[in-house]
Amino acid sequence: IHFHKGKVLAVVTDVGGRTSHSALLARSHGIPAVVGLKNVTREIKDGDLVAVDGFSGAVWPKPSARRAARFARRARQLEAHGKELEALRDLPATTVDGHSVELSANLEIPEEIAHVLESGASGVGLYRTEFFYLGRAHLPSEEEQFTAYQGVAQRLHPRTVIIRTMDLGGDKVASYLNTETEANPFLGWRGIRFALHHPEVFRTQLRAIYRASVSGNVKLMFPMVTTYDELDQALALCDEVRRELTKEGHAFDPNCEVGMMVETPSAVWSADLMAKRVAFFSIGSNDLIQYTLAMDRGNSKIAYLYEPLDPSILRSIRATVEAGHKAGRWVGVCGEMAGDPRTSILLLGMDVDEF
Repeated sequence: IHFHKGKVLAVVTDVGGRTSHSALLARSHGIPAVVGLKNVTREIKDGDLVAVDGFSGAVWPKPSARRAARFARRARQLEAHGKELEALRDLPATTVDGHSVELSANLEIPEEIAHVLESGASGVGLYRTEFFYLGRAHLPSEEEQFTAYQGVAQRLHPRTVIIRTMDLGGDKVASYLNTETEANPFLGWRGIRFALHHPEVFRTQLRAIYRASVSGNVKLMFPMVTTYDELDQALALCDEVRRELTKEGHAFDPNCEVGMMVETPSAVWSADLMAKRVAFFSIGSNDLIQYTLAMDRGNSKIAYLYEPLDPSILRSIRATVEAGHKAGRWVGVCGEMAGDPRTSILLLGMDVDEF
């Protein structure tokens, strides 16, 4: 998060998976990344020229002049292709037969808003808020969060901004919250579980989001909901926060929509029940793959198991879309599947509403 974007040309690591949080961050900044190479840091020395191919996942320390020239040529071709795509930027996301979908951007930090606007996105489908809790010594205040959320909402207005509440735990840990080291952190204290166990921290964030919703283009979304009871508790806290704000005279949007992410098999198979309580679903494909196939997406040893097109994944997405639509709810996908042309075209055919 704190890397100087203009000076980081590529990222290469010994460990990690292609959908680990750091890899996703690199991708969102347009930085080529190859992860899980085991011993690459022992092979490369300070000052070495390195060729990094983020498409194939290959790295060449000290490339030959011929290979270096080929990489330079490809970089120019990619830049030219990007300029060609700019011609499509302001066109509606509509198929030849007239079916329209929402094409949104992910947002990690407010500084990325310029990229969202330049891309022609219809809004922000996932505003990750973990940035406020990581890499610092103290909890963020309500005012600090309110100012940031309000700034994003105002700059993107009238485009929609979906703010996801804190998804801490797993590979995103705030040290000052005194979290214990867990044997299986991705199966432990994370997402909505973590938030509900820190109700005052969660309440502060909800207050900031609701106050920022006064602009009329803000929605909020809960991460990693696994049971109906968790959703019930989170919605009850939202009710409390709205009553508090009304009593204190703070303005907010009374029609601010509340949705949830579908990232676990339990959420998939309870989607028909949960759809009655929320305004929308957003399928987190990266975690859905991880939890459905029982594979740690940050573990390079089992990276081969990460398969978006596994029948169990496609059936889970289809079932969620059907449950949402049956209840009159729209269903989005936020994850690598929505950003990859090879899988997004399949999601389009499965009637996903937002990418």
